[in-house]
Amino acid sequence: MGLVLLVVIWLITLIGSYFIVAKTWWLPVGASAAAAGIDHHFTVTYILMGGVFIAAQLALGWFAWKYRDRGTGSQPAQYSHGNTTLEAVWTILTIILFIGLNLASKSIWASERFDAAKPGAVQVEVTGMQFAWYFRYAGPDGKFGATKPELEDASLGGAGALGLDSTDPASKDDVISGVMVVPVNREIEVILRSHDVIHSFFVPAMRFKQDTVPGLAIHMHFTPIQTGDFEIACAELCGLGHYKMHGIVKVVSEPEFNQWLAAREAEK
Repeated sequence: MGLVLLVVIWLITLIGSYFIVAKTWWLPVGASAAAAGIDHHFTVTYILMGGVFIAAQLALGWFAWKYRDRGTGSQPAQYSHGNTTLEAVWTILTIILFIGLNLASKSIWASERFDAAKPGAVQVEVTGMQFAWYFRYAGPDGKFGATKPELEDASLGGAGALGLDSTDPASKDDVISGVMVVPVNREIEVILRSHDVIHSFFVPAMRFKQDTVPGLAIHMHFTPIQTGDFEIACAELCGLGHYKMHGIVKVVSEPEFNQWLAAREAEK
């Protein structure tokens, strides 16, 4: 029985290791400036934790075989109350590993959250509500119009869903879209909001993920480096319609973006 357990455990380890090395469940191709650094950190983490996983599984298989039941010829079991030194060593090594990984990724994580966007960044207000995403652009005046909760009506969509105050002069040139259109190689400052419950704005190709919280305006930024259409998902369970809360980030050239924005402003 011990030999069977050894083979099963080591076989599971071998198959699991293959999926890690082959990256069969990896993230899509990175399309943002931060993607390379994030992917490198993921790779380092997988190598380190993969090594720990393989070592532990090999040891588990060996112990299952070494201490297998040998029937009537078995020696009496010997019980141990633990080894304080050994426990201290692996606890300290675990602390060093996890704190080290945290410190290594700190700059990547903080750069999009704590550092302000550079002057000239394209501002996009991203609002999540059950079960849709709305994207608002400030227009030529560079100012977002005021919104009022009493004006919100999700059934109206667009400006009505956001509760845009039409009496505010700054709202006259605001552009509201169901698709997030942004220019390539320009920093994009997103202002994340929620109208009801906690949602999570997740763009896998951009390696960008952040919760939207009711009552908060969360400023973050990223820089797309590849044109195309990239999926947006809500990564926080937000109700019965959570499964259909998705959208698109459409990355286009600078002239195409300016043309699109001008066309949307002309429709107002």
